[in-house]
Amino acid sequence: MHTLTQGDRRLVSELFKSSISDAFDKEGLGHLQEDIQHEVDNKKQMVDAFLNPANTTIYFLVAKIDGTVVGTISFAPCDEDIRSCTGNQLDDVGELGSLYVLPSYQGLGVGSRLIKELMAYLGKQGIGQFCLDSGYQRAQAKWLQKFGKPYKVVKDYWGPDSVHMVWLCKVSDYTI
Repeated sequence: MHTLTQGDRRLVSELFKSSISDAFDKEGLGHLQEDIQHEVDNKKQMVDAFLNPANTTIYFLVAKIDGTVVGTISFAPCDEDIRSCTGNQLDDVGELGSLYVLPSYQGLGVGSRLIKELMAYLGKQGIGQFCLDSGYQRAQAKWLQKFGKPYKVVKDYWGPDSVHMVWLCKVSDYTI
């Protein structure tokens, strides 16, 4: 695990494209190519913002195995979805986001190690809580197990029969 560098940019972009496409496919949404591209572009913009030395509001970690970026995680101000879902109640809480793992490395603990590393960083920074959100059913199932009951559940957020969940967590609950 290490902080994202300029040299990681291309591999991180490839990871976003692969992982986000896979997530959409597994949700039965693979046909939403514009939405996939929008999400990939959004994450690339976040990488660019982090790599700008003047930006201190974003923190980005990558996991590498044999020179390949296999996972990412970030901490940044909460995004529009969280602000919207919570009526701006968590605007002052940073968001754990951009947690993506290459499909071939999922289920091997890469995501858990990234979360653990991020929690250690947040603890050292004196940050006591974080939030995260998901509209993906597969991710929601994992987050329910890992983070427990959501802070907020919004029905029909993305359209009929869709659910968007937001969690508010204490950093100390996820550090050693």
